Parts: sequence; C-alpha cells; structure tokens
Amino acid sequence: MSQLNKFKRYTITSALPYANGPLHIGHLAGAYLPADIFVRYLRLKKKDVVYICGSDEHGAAITIKAKKEGTTPQSIIDKYHQQIKASFEEFGIGFDIYHRTSSAIHHDLSKEFFLNLYEKGEFEEKFSEQYFDVEYHQFLADRYITGTCPNCHNENAYGDQCEKCGTSLNPTDLINPVSTLSGKTPVLKPTKHWYLPLDKYQPWLEQWIDTKEGEWKVNVFGQCKSWLKTGLQPRSMTRDLDWGIDVPLEEAQGKKLYVWLDAPIGYISATKQWAIDKGKDWQVYWKKQPDTADDSCLIHFIGKDNIVFHCITFPSVLHAHGEYVLPFNVPANEFLNLEGDKLSTSRNHAVWLHEYLQEFPGKQDELRYVLTSILPETSDSEFTWKDYQARVNNELVAILGNYVNRVMILMHKYYAGKIESDTPTLTLTDEKLSAELGGYYNELEKSLDAFKFRQALQAVMDMARLGNRYLTEQEPWKTIKSDPLSAKNALHNSLVLIGHLATCLQTFLPHTAKKILAMLNWPTAIAYDEEISFVKGHQLNQPQLLFEKIEDETIARQLEKLQAQKDLAIASNQVTVTPAKENITFEQFSGLDIRTGTILTAEKVAKTKKLLKLTIDTGIDQRTVVSGIAEYYEPEKIIGQQVSILVNLEPREIKGIPSQGMILMAEDANGKLSFVSPSQTMPNGSVIR
Repeated sequence: MSQLNKFKRYTITSALPYANGPLHIGHLAGAYLPADIFVRYLRLKKKDVVYICGSDEHGAAITIKAKKEGTTPQSIIDKYHQQIKASFEEFGIGFDIYHRTSSAIHHDLSKEFFLNLYEKGEFEEKFSEQYFDVEYHQFLADRYITGTCPNCHNENAYGDQCEKCGTSLNPTDLINPVSTLSGKTPVLKPTKHWYLPLDKYQPWLEQWIDTKEGEWKVNVFGQCKSWLKTGLQPRSMTRDLDWGIDVPLEEAQGKKLYVWLDAPIGYISATKQWAIDKGKDWQVYWKKQPDTADDSCLIHFIGKDNIVFHCITFPSVLHAHGEYVLPFNVPANEFLNLEGDKLSTSRNHAVWLHEYLQEFPGKQDELRYVLTSILPETSDSEFTWKDYQARVNNELVAILGNYVNRVMILMHKYYAGKIESDTPTLTLTDEKLSAELGGYYNELEKSLDAFKFRQALQAVMDMARLGNRYLTEQEPWKTIKSDPLSAKNALHNSLVLIGHLATCLQTFLPHTAKKILAMLNWPTAIAYDEEISFVKGHQLNQPQLLFEKIEDETIARQLEKLQAQKDLAIASNQVTVTPAKENITFEQFSGLDIRTGTILTAEKVAKTKKLLKLTIDTGIDQRTVVSGIAEYYEPEKIIGQQVSILVNLEPREIKGIPSQGMILMAEDANGKLSFVSPSQTMPNGSVIR
C-alpha cells in the first residue's frame, strides 16, 4: 500500500522537454499525461500540490538544431518554447508554471548548486582526454559524437547514452566514434573538468534505492539495480561548450555546466519563480523541514531514457547538497511506438501534438483517453490510428457518451429537465448500485495511488458500463406509464451516477467533465469527497453529444499522411544508409573468424523484450548466443535457420547468460533486422571470407 497520503504537500515534476522541436504523442505518454492525471487527482482530493515543468534550453541538442537551421540557439529556444507551451495549454496539461532554463533565476540557482558542492570539496578536478574535432577546432559535447554502443552494438549510439538499450555512456566508451560536425573520427585532447564522484555515493545510493523496492515500478527499480551492479563512475559536471550556464569559477573560462546538472535544477528554479508570482514559500516544497513529517513529497514523471539522471545523478546532487528532499517516487514509463515502428523525430515518423490539435479540433479528450488506455507503464506499447478509431467509437461514443446522452434525453423528455424529487435533496437511493459504485471508487483510488493509470481509467469506464446496464435493466421508458415512481427513481439514480462520472472524469478527461458539469448545471468542479446530490426543482441544461464517431476516411487520411512523411524522409535523405566506416587493413579483417551455423534452439530471455537465447551449431561446437532479435523473430520460427556467426568474439555475460559469439544481422535505417545467411545451405562451420 502506497504511503502517499502521509504527506502534507506534493511537488510534481514532468521532464523538461528540449526546446529544439515540437511535441509528439510519445512525449505525452511518457511524462506529461500521466503526471497531469495524477496532479488532477491530488487536487480533487484537496491536496497542496504544485506541478512544475518548463523548457530545457541548454545542451548540445539545441546547438545541433541551430546549426542545421542556420540560425542561433536563442532563436531556436524562443520558437519552440512558445510552440510547446501553447500545445500543452490547448491539450489541457495543467502546469502551475511552465518555465525556462534560460531565465536568470535558473542560471543563478544552478551556479549556487555548483558552488555549494565545489566549496564542500565534493567535485573531483582532473584532466582527461576528450574528443576534439580538428576540422571544427572545438571539443565535442556528448551529443556531437556517435558510435557503436559497447553494450548492444547499436551503431548510432550517442556519447552520453544509447537510446536503443538505454545504457548510460561516456563518449570514450563508444566504438568507432564519429563527430557529427565533420563526420570524421575525432581526436583525444586533454582538458580539465569537474566530476561528480558517483562511485563515492554508490554505497549510499544502494541503501536508499533498496528502500524503494515494492514502492517504485519494477522497471525503474530494476534499471537502477542494474546500473549499481555494473558500478558507478565519476561523471563530469562541466563541458567545453559555447552555449549554456557558465561554470562560476575563474579557472573555468569558456566552460559550461553539464546540461544534466542544470536541467533537474530547473524544477527548483521554476518553483522559485512560481512562488514569487503567487506570494508563496518555495522552500517548503523542496527543502527538508525541521519536522520530517512535514517534508514535501517529490515525484518525477519521466520516460525510461531519463531514469539514470533522475534516480542516480540528481539524487546524488541533492544528497551532496544536503538541504533538499529526495524523490519519493519516479514512475517512469517505457516507450510508445507508432504503427509498428519506433517514433522518430529525425524521420518525421510521429503524430505531432500541434498538428493533431489543428486536424482534430475539440478532440483533446479523445487523444487523452486513447493514450491513457495504452500508456507504456511497464513495457513498450503501440499507438495505431485504427485502435484510436475503435476506442473512440466503441468506448467513448458507445459506452460513456451513450449513457450520458440517454439519461439526459429521457430527463428532458419526461420531466422537461427538472428534478421533481419527493425530498429536498436527491441522492443515490439504490443500495446495490451504490455498493457497486463504491467498489469502482476504491479501485480507482487504489490504482491512482500506485500510478496504474490504465487500470484507473478502466474503473471509470466500468462506472459508465454500470450505468448503461442499470438503465437497461430498469427500462424507465417502459415503466413511465405503468409505474411512474419507479421510472423517476431510475432516472434520478442514473443522473446521480452521471454526477459521479463527472467527478472522476475531471482527472482523465477534463474537457468532457466540463461538458457534463454544464449539462448538469453545476458551475464548479466537484471534489472526490463531495456528496453528489441535486436540490429539488434543480433545472438541467440541454443535452449535447460528448463525442462523435471517427469515420474511416479520417483514419485513412492519417495513415496516408504517415506514409507520405515516410516517403518524404526517404526522398530527402533523412533515412539514409549508415555511412561507411574508416578503412581497415586486410590483416584486421582476417582476424574475424566468421562461420556458418544453424540455430538449434531459441527462447525468450525472461524480463526482456528484445533478447533471445540461442543455441547454435557452429560446426566447431554448440554454443549459446544471446541476440537482440526478439522484436523481429518468434523463437519457434527460427529453429533451423542458418546464420553467420562471429565465433572468436570475446565471451560476455548478458542478463546473467554467458554469450559466446555474435550472429550477423542486416539492419536498415528503420532498425529492422534480417539474417545474413548463405544463398544456399552450407555445412556448419564453413568460413565466411
């Protein structure tokens, strides 16, 4: 059982989006929609909560975008900050403040944090060799370097993280590094930086994270334990850049704070600005109080690619500082895919939020509903336009909208929309209906407290199903003449149930809840603990349809649009063949022992989505190989498949399984894999030259 209810106040953050491009539905499903639902829930329970976000306006991603567009970083952040902020507002994400890390208050606070740790002697100052682009005469930030991930062998990993397997990296970890500026291999050059000694904090981190077992999501807890098992290393908190926050030391001229040091501090600086604007005390939302029972509950909503920074790096900074509360929970979501493929900004394979809002005016809640229904809470999930259509038509229109519409129409047909009660106030009088409704409320709150938003939304839809079932059983349209009192009671009970639906829908579908409240002629929001009742003589407003069916033509246009975006990406070389690597000698190639082999057995590796455990007859022996091909091949369908296998690769352990070799796969620009096999069957062990 969650301990959420013990806190007096709540500080909720959503990951700061990079101000270098628009938002897509993957962003919403990862960090913003779940947080907004949770914040609305807390507010309906009359909790003291502040919801914080803002644009992340520093780092290499901004400068890369500026270089591509031939403009300045400032113009990039000004453009996208406004676009992102407007999209959030129209979609209904209810931040208390949407701030900017380019603000003076943020720069000042970030420098204060750095100096606090510096004066305590927390940083390790050391020279290290870092990559330098000779052609561009500059050191390369992590995101200006790509190469092969040493963990999963993804050839497009960045210098700070592999987005395919999620491994946190240093640029020097990459195999075959390439500068994204010149396209050439960078050279190593000495430079001085200030490092956060994560290895020093590891014993404390292990103890702290162990207290989160059972409270944090299994995917988040598992990732943290995996990183700790690997062993943490000091990480540089400064960079050689010309865009960002100056390192506040005389000896650090020309150096900037690492974006992953300053970005999380953006949560705090945004809270400070909000408190100034509202005349509040920001410190009670962030700093430890004399009475620990009065500490604020800090919760970060993020995507899985940010887990290491919010569960390892930022808590270490807060711990080293000493005055701040630590995250109570970090309910990170996995990734959302689109129409059988990964969302990709570079390939324009995405449903962009600002475009959806233009093309589907007034249908914010339809997208909120569908995305909540498929949130990637503990594993990746997928959005398809056909599923969007089915959920809107078969659930929102046919269940929720239909129930509200039936009751409102019957109330106006038989009673001109007026409550004709025998008592001063009208409440739920059917005990069985009340008991079932109470059960759904319990399920709703239990699920929301556990960050199980899909399950919570299901409980609300079950309330609507309950109402439809009750109305069908009571048949007031039939009993209105034979038993008018029974008909009136049935409609009155149904009306009260609609009031409960409006209450719960405020959390998930705020625009729809407002429409229902308007029909009920209730001008204000309803708290969770308020009794739902109508005063005798209360006049209802005219019914209106809550949702419209999504037609096949609408879906066809969206699918055509995605295909057109894909075709355009190919035509404009946004989807390209991976550039050739630098030449190697014949002797280097001769050192690779590649043979033909046959897959004898194949099974999925537990608790992973991408890995298969293979037994391969190499002609030399039978050996185990762990391969990341599970997304493209079913185990039972590849038994007998002949493959090419590198047999003299140094063995390594993957997910506790010793892997002896690597099978060769062809990978296109979309990440799709295919076996590299001889055109005709060859004896196992045949040498590939």
